Amino acid sequence: MWNDSDLQHDVEKELAWEPSAHLKRINVTVKDGKVELFGHVDHYWEKCVAERAACRVLHVGSVVNTIHVSVPFDQIRADDDIALAAMGNLEWNCAVPATVEVQVQDACVTLSGNVEWQYQKDEAERALGPLKSITGINNKITVDPKSTLGEERGHIEEAFKRSALVDRSHIKAHVSQGIVSLRGTARSRAERDEAMRAAWSAPGVRNVEDHILIQHS
Repeated sequence: MWNDSDLQHDVEKELAWEPSAHLKRINVTVKDGKVELFGHVDHYWEKCVAERAACRVLHVGSVVNTIHVSVPFDQIRADDDIALAAMGNLEWNCAVPATVEVQVQDACVTLSGNVEWQYQKDEAERALGPLKSITGINNKITVDPKSTLGEERGHIEEAFKRSALVDRSHIKAHVSQGIVSLRGTARSRAERDEAMRAAWSAPGVRNVEDHILIQHS
């Protein structure tokens, strides 16, 4: 049987185990399976890595990321330089359409525009995460599918059936006017994330509502 103290220890160990970022200045608190991360990092990428690492840990229900990004003085760049680098990254990324626009203010990147699929919105943000000198990303891209969502519940639940991660007996999809609502319980954040990904893959989806509870055993 686990408790919040055990979970905090596991999250701290997972942060220390992550090789792609320096996460020693991050602190962890846990209450009822809800994790909060706070502290300081030099790069926005490290803030993202820390959240993903925490989400990987068994029994984590949710993660609140209040880590502050403090860019080292010798790596500070002008907003125009950051915007130019960001636009270059997106231009060379075949998964991101040309409809995505970039603005930068005080080293924080804002993404806007329309895309047809959620994965394109996600990829635009993912592609810019490792950029030096940025302090955050506001993803305001709108998902505007060209096709119309029909009765896709059966297809989404078939995708759950094919998945090695999703237990379709515990997660159900409800579809109405381009909106998919997922309800039920998941054994982990990984299962919940895979269910969300599968739902977003249905043609015509404008939004996926997450009502999945992480079931702690």
